[in-house]
Amino acid sequence: MRTRFQWLAGLFLALACSLALAQGAAWPGKPIRIVVGFAPGTPPDIFARLYGDYMGKQLGVPVVIDNKPGTAGNLASDTVAKAPPDGYTFLYNLSTAFTINPYIYARLPFDPQKDLVPVATTMRQGLVLIASPKLPAKSIKELLAAAKAKPGSISHASYGAGSPSHLIVEWLKDETGTDMLHVPYRASPVADVIGGQVDTVMEPIATGYPLISSGRVQALAYSGPSRHPAMPEVPTLAEVVPGLTMTSWHGLWAPAATPAAIQQRFNAVMIEASKDPDLAKRIRELNSEPLGLTQAEMAAALRRDAEIYSRIVKAKNIRVD
Repeated sequence: MRTRFQWLAGLFLALACSLALAQGAAWPGKPIRIVVGFAPGTPPDIFARLYGDYMGKQLGVPVVIDNKPGTAGNLASDTVAKAPPDGYTFLYNLSTAFTINPYIYARLPFDPQKDLVPVATTMRQGLVLIASPKLPAKSIKELLAAAKAKPGSISHASYGAGSPSHLIVEWLKDETGTDMLHVPYRASPVADVIGGQVDTVMEPIATGYPLISSGRVQALAYSGPSRHPAMPEVPTLAEVVPGLTMTSWHGLWAPAATPAAIQQRFNAVMIEASKDPDLAKRIRELNSEPLGLTQAEMAAALRRDAEIYSRIVKAKNIRVD
């Protein structure tokens, strides 16, 4: 026979489940805020607005973009980690905010694993190794041969210590036994690559391709899983080092206690977005690829990238603060 306590506990559980389902069914009932970890006009902001417009039309409520740039996306992550978990505040950030930042920053004001939950993905793009037109090496094999013949003679710029543009080249160096001089920049190093002050940089394809097509730089290798359709003559890094594949991708996170029903509905809308012909066309025009993953697939992608990046960070003892 059930005790009074067991009966009350069962009733409470049933009410809690009903409330969660009701929240999911009624959601959304007011504007949704998406906090973006980068400034207006930057690629993450552009993609967040494209997906935000689609989301607003599908859900029937305004989607407000709130830009909070700072510390490689950490400020925005902290803002959302401390927001009410009611399904009306989401984080739009780079995957690297979760696969690199926890390993290069000594202290974060939030716990990336406990305070935020991955909800949906939007797009991904590879990075292209571009070189100064003044560099004698005209292919990735020639570049690596020169770096091996004369260690330190080739310089590779980056968007700062611990950035993907830095870590991917460190991975390449380790796998090929080469030594290239790292030159970190606070802003874009592209002008100096064009001018020949530094030899190379690993640049996102969205911003790198216009430079390549205009002839201002030469393309040596692409970090994506296959050759990019816009430059099929450029080999992948994996063709030189099997398994060396890395893309930069964007996603959305929510405060950890956000009801599961809301998370699931949000994810379903974003997967639909990745299949929308008009939105997909716009994303591809920006030299990127729509990416609609389930929550489980997104979590697996985060674990894979974090394992690779953390290994490099620890081996090189890279710290930002």
